[in-house]
Amino acid sequence: MKFKFLLAGIALVLSANAFASSAAKIDERANEAIRTFQKDIDGSEVFLSQAAGYLVFPRVVKVGIGVGAEYGEGALRVGGKSVAYYSTTSGSVGFQLGAQAKSIIIAFMTQDALRKFQNSKGWKVGVDGSVALIDLGGGKTIDSDNVRDPVVGFIFGSKGLMYNLTLEGTKFAKIETD
Repeated sequence: MKFKFLLAGIALVLSANAFASSAAKIDERANEAIRTFQKDIDGSEVFLSQAAGYLVFPRVVKVGIGVGAEYGEGALRVGGKSVAYYSTTSGSVGFQLGAQAKSIIIAFMTQDALRKFQNSKGWKVGVDGSVALIDLGGGKTIDSDNVRDPVVGFIFGSKGLMYNLTLEGTKFAKIETD
């Protein structure tokens, strides 16, 4: 019975795009995630202002038993304003058990990297581009010495029983909001 419940949960995560949140709700949650990011990481305000654009996924949920699925919705910010909305999805197979929620920020540090992302029809990490995952715990600082890649990812605020610090194979796709 537990297995059927898990499969139903995974199916819901994968099909969540059909139930996309409103733009206002995504923006509200994205603003909250950015405030948390800025509070926890010194230099993050300057870093985000220097990025050509950045994706903010305030809540990405992953569930799995052997087979896992992950889904979240977020906003692409350019000049501090939302210009489009995206979903993030990922699937995995292997030893895993549990559920997890986390926040993700993907910063495009060059106009070229941002343009390639915006012109894609579903951008997949490791296929369409690579993301340098920056591991900064609370109280650390972002500066030009520790961030030199054209696309940089941050995972923060992880809560739950499953820990996975990777974006490999994650797909980002534009979504329509009301």
